Formats: sequence, C-alpha cells, structure tokens
Amino acid sequence: MQNYRDYYEMLGVPTEASSEEIKKAYRRLARQYHPDLNPGDKTAEDKFKDIGEAYEVLSDPNRRSQYDQFSRYWQKKKFGRKAAKAATLIKNVGWNGNGRGSYQPEDYGNYRDFNTFIDQLLGRRSTRKATSTPPPGTRVSSESAFRPGKTKTAYTVSSRLRPQPKSPPQPQPYPKPQPQDIDARLTLPLEKAYKGGRERIRLEDGRALEIELPAGMVTGALVRLQGQGIDGGCLNLKITVSPHPFFKLEELDVICVVPVSPAEAVLGDLIEVPTLDGIVQINVPSGVRSGQKLRLANKGYPNQDGLRGDQVVEIQIVVPTEATQEVRELYEKLREIDNFNPRQDLLV
Repeated sequence: MQNYRDYYEMLGVPTEASSEEIKKAYRRLARQYHPDLNPGDKTAEDKFKDIGEAYEVLSDPNRRSQYDQFSRYWQKKKFGRKAAKAATLIKNVGWNGNGRGSYQPEDYGNYRDFNTFIDQLLGRRSTRKATSTPPPGTRVSSESAFRPGKTKTAYTVSSRLRPQPKSPPQPQPYPKPQPQDIDARLTLPLEKAYKGGRERIRLEDGRALEIELPAGMVTGALVRLQGQGIDGGCLNLKITVSPHPFFKLEELDVICVVPVSPAEAVLGDLIEVPTLDGIVQINVPSGVRSGQKLRLANKGYPNQDGLRGDQVVEIQIVVPTEATQEVRELYEKLREIDNFNPRQDLLV
C-alpha cells in the first residue's frame, strides 16, 4: 500500500515488544538522530521525525491496537475497496470508570492510503488533497449530500470510535537527550596530589582535558567537572594517590624514616631532611636512639580548612658496612676506652 511504514521496524523492536522495550528503543534512537547532535543533516532530521511518529503510535495502547489491526488487514486484503470490515478493539479507559474494552467495526477500505489512516489515528488535520470519499468514521446525511443542484458533497461527521475534540491535539514535542554523568579514575603522585594545579588528562572516549586540581587531595577524593559528561552532564573523577617510596600518610601527618651515622647519634648534629615543601634542616640531639621520633610542626598534609598536620621523622642509626683502615683503627681505639655496655639491662 502507498506510504505504508512499519513502525516496529523503524524502532528496531519485535511486534510483541513491551511498552518499556519500545520506550528504551525510542530514547536510544532519539538521542542518536536528534537535530542538535546532527546539525545540517537532513537525513538524521527525517529519521528523527519518523521514529517520533512511530513512538507516538506504539506508545499508546489504543493507537497501537488499531495500527496492528490495520497492518494485518493490509497484509491480508491489500486494501481492496470491497473488503469486509475488520474488528478493532478500542479500549475506552474512561467508560463507566471500569476500563473495559469493546469491539466496534472499522472499514479500513475507506482509507485511500496509509497517511490518511495515520492522520485519523493521531487526530491530525490533513493537508492532503481531498477526494469525494468521506473520511473514515463518518455518516453521510442523504438530505444534504444528495440535494438536487448541489455540486459539492456534504458530510455530517459523527465518530463511531470516540467523541472528537473541538480542536485537534497538538503534537507532543520530542524530548531532548537527558544529561548523563560519567565516572572516571585519576591516579596522581603524592607531590601532585599535595600541591594541586593544572593537569592534562585523557578519557576513555578519547577526549583530552586540561583541568584545575585542588591542593591536598587524598585517595577517595572526588573532583566533579560540570558539563564534561554526556549531553551536558558531569564528569566525576575519583582520585587515587600513588604510594610514595619515602613519605607515608597517616591522616594529616607525614611519616618518614631518616638514617643517621653512629657519630651523629652520639654527638648530635644538624642534618637535612626532605619534606613535601622541600629540604629543611633539623637538629638531631646527642645521644638520640634508633626509632626515636622527631616532629616538624606544620609540615604535614593540609585539610579542607587549610589546617596542616606535622611531619614525623623517625631516626634510624646506620653503621657502615665497609670502613676504611683509618676508620677501623679509630673504632678499635674507641672500643678500648669506651665502657658503654648496651646489653647490661637485658631482662634475662
């Protein structure tokens, strides 16, 4: 038949598809062919209109039932003008409040083409050229239609399906694609997480972005970027801070282990210690023990309020594994004159 369109095929769903399957298929295709995403593409625009018309029919149970009856009639009768009437199930939801269905005969042979049927089904005012055949669902008044001397045929219209509205319903606007958030992960070295600043990242969809990161980020922190998701949604970056070979975080404190020589431990000395802000000098007291902790105030990690923890320096006394002959002679002399015995207080 002229202009016939298979709405199920347009949406890519089977004829027994549920309402939810039809809705999902329409939303996916509407997002794909939306004119805002395909500017200047006439083919995409026509496709967008077609799937909108298909959804308007198949999403309504009454319209879908009539369309299915119409399709079966077309396949069987090929729209011969003398074909028998087909029975169409009209579900009148508002009738007596009980939602029961009733069968009423519909002569699909009255439709000269598919477009005429769709115009009637959707309540649209047809702009196509009129013929002498009355519209479907009309009753011809013999008094007005066949009065002698009349050159035009007059019709008295009364719907057998349901009362017609005073004005045709306006077509529903096609929904625009809804913004969707996307999630991504970003792994940073400790120094970058501490200082923040600009960082260039590449997403799985191929996009490269330059973003501004806040200072003091920790593992599990979330950076939310407006408008960088799908159709204007947000991009949510979940931060992971890589383990550092020297520094270790314990809440807001930065922990590190610093080795000192036996001479530095016995005599005390001014030594250099790395921090997240650079190298600083600390005074190692004489007689310091291995495992003893020294604290550098306000050299730790910041929180969201700008407060900072401390840096905790754990002392580790390290002896040389290879000593020169001169150093060995000094240690021999020290052993002769030193009466210190570190094992005298063993609990045995």
